[in-house]
Amino acid sequence: MKDLLSIKDLGNKGAILNLLDLADKIKKNPHEYYKRLAHKCIILIFEKTSTRTRISFENGMYQLGGNAIYLDWRTSNFHLGALEDEIKCISSYVDLIMARVNQHKTLKLMKNYSSVPIINGLSDKYHPCQALSDLMTIREHFRNFTNLQVSFIGDGNNVCNSLIVGCILLGISITVATPEHYKPHSEVLDWVKHSKNANLFEWTSNPVDAVKEANVIYTDTFVSMGQESEKEQRMEAFKSFQINTELLTACEEDYVIMHCLPAHRGVEITDNVIESPQSIIFRQAENRIYLQKALMVQILGQNP
Repeated sequence: MKDLLSIKDLGNKGAILNLLDLADKIKKNPHEYYKRLAHKCIILIFEKTSTRTRISFENGMYQLGGNAIYLDWRTSNFHLGALEDEIKCISSYVDLIMARVNQHKTLKLMKNYSSVPIINGLSDKYHPCQALSDLMTIREHFRNFTNLQVSFIGDGNNVCNSLIVGCILLGISITVATPEHYKPHSEVLDWVKHSKNANLFEWTSNPVDAVKEANVIYTDTFVSMGQESEKEQRMEAFKSFQINTELLTACEEDYVIMHCLPAHRGVEITDNVIESPQSIIFRQAENRIYLQKALMVQILGQNP
């Protein structure tokens, strides 16, 4: 694997499972990997703000024996020079680039001009690192992916898109409940339609129907970064999509609650659901570092 702009870049179920297996090994025996990436360097380019993505990559590389450089888009020359020139230069200094950007096309441009691998730390279309660590967490909790039903409730955003791709490649049933005008990206829906596992995907505008048989109930913010001007419109559209006690009474199966954070408590999810025994949200957040470490080890070819 050279680049990871989408989970689709992993290619198949076996490649995803190999990455999750490596993340599990690193979590259980971190000391065995302390020097795995010695003398390696990753640069972390942020056009958008971050908490979990930055810390998990930065400290993850440190724990693997390498070095991480944080680069704020606004305090660099990215806004002055041509992006292709900046990426050509940067990629001559480091072994790996992780970029968190506004538009997915920015990552594609970076990929074309970089001499080292590019990892998508978030774009408007995909968030593969988040979804992969989510899948790690789901398997950790349920032990395997057999007969699972995942339901994503809310906005068909980058996290939703990546979760769909991951589930379909792994053969996991996934239902997405969104308002009519906030469906997942058309590129993802078209990809699903032509997938051999197309029957595992379902879209609905009814969150009650989506949670009835769910084992995993997942939500995310209704207003992502850069969508602040749409807040009033979105709050109206999503008012019946909140994960709360009333909605969860419709559940007929044992379930867990997931959220990629940051959460807007009392908006897309209530306090009591976040703090409930069914919530695995903070284990989900912790697993970001193990998945990120596995990804860096695998991409840089340091996994014997």
